[in-house]
Amino acid sequence: MKVLENKGLLNNIGVQVVIAMVVGTLVGAMMGPTASIFAPLGSIFIHLIKMLVIPLVAVAIISGAAGLGNSSAAGKVGLLTLGFFGFTSAVAVALALFMGEVFQPGIGVDLSGVEGMFSNAYADKGDLPTFWATVLGMIPTNVFQSLNEANILQILVFCLFFGIAVSKLEKDRRDPLINGVNAIVDAMVWMINVVMKIAPLGVFGLMADAVGTFGFSALMVVFKLFVVYVVAILVYGFIFYPLMIKVFSKTSPLKFLSVMKKPQAVALSTASSMATLPVTMEVCEEELKVKNSTASFVLPLGATINMSGNAIYYGLVAIFFAQIFNVDLSMSAYMAIIITSTLGAVGQAGVPGPSFLVVAVLLSAGIPIEGLPLLFALDRIFDMIRTALNITGDAACAVIINDHIDVETKQENA
Repeated sequence: MKVLENKGLLNNIGVQVVIAMVVGTLVGAMMGPTASIFAPLGSIFIHLIKMLVIPLVAVAIISGAAGLGNSSAAGKVGLLTLGFFGFTSAVAVALALFMGEVFQPGIGVDLSGVEGMFSNAYADKGDLPTFWATVLGMIPTNVFQSLNEANILQILVFCLFFGIAVSKLEKDRRDPLINGVNAIVDAMVWMINVVMKIAPLGVFGLMADAVGTFGFSALMVVFKLFVVYVVAILVYGFIFYPLMIKVFSKTSPLKFLSVMKKPQAVALSTASSMATLPVTMEVCEEELKVKNSTASFVLPLGATINMSGNAIYYGLVAIFFAQIFNVDLSMSAYMAIIITSTLGAVGQAGVPGPSFLVVAVLLSAGIPIEGLPLLFALDRIFDMIRTALNITGDAACAVIINDHIDVETKQENA
């Protein structure tokens, strides 16, 4: 992937975004609700990113599928990627349940001042689709409508299919098409790099508005949950994933953590795996030496279905409300939480916004849901943190699979 030749700004984006987050938080805390005057700065940034992300995802998946489709490793890469995402999501839920039981974030919470926020309005949002409904929902009947509606899973399925089809053409017809698609990818990345120049302004607006609107008082009600949640995210991001990198790849875990600071900062600011995708791809290819064909396949797929951070959130929220409402969870309830959280995490699109799939997780274990509005007000903060973990998992998967395929290729050629 080609990026801007002058990468000084992009290399410093992490520092700039962190500064913007701190300043935005302070301004929001001081100005209160009037800090919403800065909200348009964040909205402009997010709209510009969304304008470019869907076309980039489409052409990147086509490029990756076309690059892999003509090799013997194509099917193996797909299976390994899906297996990695499913396994890490399940482990993430298990970690969340363990930490929830150890630290008990829902014990001793004072609800006297917030009971007016309780609501059952979300009870009808807890239905998970059946298996066949999920499969049918992934297949577009009109791909242009899917693009227009930003239906990520349908776009993913069509572009994978199309990319593999391109790889099956004769070489003299295939190569010009692949070169053209790669040129579009480079052009889209250039555009997003230009948009990233205003990222600090956008982050400042988003943070000032979020903190000014909700303040820290709402956070205090769920403060213990928030602390446990952050600790779980840190354990998973700085211990579990680096350990997997150490065991299953040739890449240094310290180097991996060092170069991931830039996409993690962007993920924190945008709360969107999709919006962070160009930066994640650049870091994986340029810094971690992941092949373009692997990165273009694994990373867009991961930004769509790999949501370990969401899985941790679902598990901890389930424990939190079970403890608040004195619900004793059986082993079958724990299994229901793990299964529903894993399926929900995989089905959660990589875009920012309240996650109503947590409703399905609570209902699956018989946990009351009326306290959910306490969390939805702060969903942006939770979303920012879990997105940083999600994209870390995407990159870890790309590195591990890239090294695994390299080893197999060398063995075949030996």
